Amino acid sequence: MKWLLLLSLLALSECVLHKVPLVKKRSLRHNLAKNGLLKDFLKKHSFNPASKYFKEVADLAATEPLVNYMDTEYFGTIGIGTPPQEFTVIFDTGSSNLWVPSVYCYSLACLDHNLFNPRQSSTYQPTSKTVSITYGTGSMTGILGYDTVQVGGISDTNQIFGLSKKEPGSFLFYAPFDGILGLAYPSISSSGATPVFDNIWDQGLVSQDLFSVYLSSDDQSESVVIFGGIDSSYYTGSLNWVPLSAETYWQITVDSITINGKAIACSESCQAIVDTGTSLLAGPTNAIANIQSAIGARENSNDLEVVSCSTLSNLPVIVFNINGVQYPLSPSAYILQSEGVCASGFQGMDLPTSSGDLWILGDVFIRQYFTVFDRANNRVGLAPVA
Repeated sequence: MKWLLLLSLLALSECVLHKVPLVKKRSLRHNLAKNGLLKDFLKKHSFNPASKYFKEVADLAATEPLVNYMDTEYFGTIGIGTPPQEFTVIFDTGSSNLWVPSVYCYSLACLDHNLFNPRQSSTYQPTSKTVSITYGTGSMTGILGYDTVQVGGISDTNQIFGLSKKEPGSFLFYAPFDGILGLAYPSISSSGATPVFDNIWDQGLVSQDLFSVYLSSDDQSESVVIFGGIDSSYYTGSLNWVPLSAETYWQITVDSITINGKAIACSESCQAIVDTGTSLLAGPTNAIANIQSAIGARENSNDLEVVSCSTLSNLPVIVFNINGVQYPLSPSAYILQSEGVCASGFQGMDLPTSSGDLWILGDVFIRQYFTVFDRANNRVGLAPVA
């Protein structure tokens, strides 16, 4: 579990059983008009009535820089309250809630992290609701409140979020981040809390109902989440679009996983979620065992599956076939090197669903493929990183 970060699997066996029907979301114009903001928005952006609406607002996006922490965690800084209180958070497409530690927290994990103090915010609004979230590694319980969230240079007002009161265990105690900002669908949000991106869209703060992610492969390059936009400088070629198979997590169908054209796993298709909050690439135990064997990985004394660093040039390319397109992972992508140790980026984990065991395409995969999470069309866009 050393390399595995925040498998966001709250009630997973139940959530993935229910497909949410496709619903056409309201347009930016509708959201602005609903909130009485359309007139001021049009004036601010000097609209030509004869021009195409979305062409004029194409640049209305918010970019949030992320820190690459040892290729295992990516987090950014947000502000909550008035004046803003700063927190580092994981931007997690595998969960849907925003929460941070609070002054009400009495767990050891809260002693070494920033704490939100409602009394120091003039815009905080309390509620009587509680929240409880369990992740693959770590959990929290607390209360819900409303306040303004500063993210990517925009102000997300009246945002509901969790204030932790309890963070049991050691995982969050050692975490280099404070909280989590979930970016999955509202259908899996604990206590029915509106996710941050949904609130941003409903307020007309971005022009496109999507966000995109670039994760760097080293700590010298900046990683980003772009709310409401796509930056083509981060990828090569064209985006390939993959329809979602469920609108809970960002769940898609993988056709097969192959080495040299032969199936090594997922031979008759399988379900996978694209999850920025998971460090590795996880899959069913038996299938991952086949992959570990194919690359010659063996468990060491630290419970890591490792290979000899001298064999990297001889290891196979592993190909994920998704919606008719091949997405290869080279040895340099799926082998994590640190202090002379070469560890496999694959991890076995059995996550049963009605459609079979679930795979998790975590950071090992996303580092190689710029990813667009398109809420308007319920699909994911993938393209090789530049």
